[in-house]
Amino acid sequence: MSTEGIEAVFLETHNWGKSARFFQALGFELDFSTDHNSGLLRNGEGAYVFIAEVPADRKPEMQAVLKVPDAEAFRPGPDVEVVTPFEDTHFGTRQATVRDPDGRLWSLQAPSGN
Repeated sequence: MSTEGIEAVFLETHNWGKSARFFQALGFELDFSTDHNSGLLRNGEGAYVFIAEVPADRKPEMQAVLKVPDAEAFRPGPDVEVVTPFEDTHFGTRQATVRDPDGRLWSLQAPSGN
């Protein structure tokens, strides 16, 4: 089983409000926000954007997330280095991390309960 493309982009920011308004100005709609300066925005059927505010002394990062329909059935090929296997997340999914040949980390996200 392989991935099904990009599911999401996770962004860290120093200002949740400004970042959310930036994406809204580009046509994204706020799906939900949390009480700790984070939230999810969608634009049509494409990948969603999840933004989380981090402290000013931390460099904001960005992470692309690839969709996996079934974590248990997923078998990466020999060219894929698995850094962390699928684990349950606090937001109701299962997530793994893989490394590409240039050292970049990629998140793999699957539904919970598979």
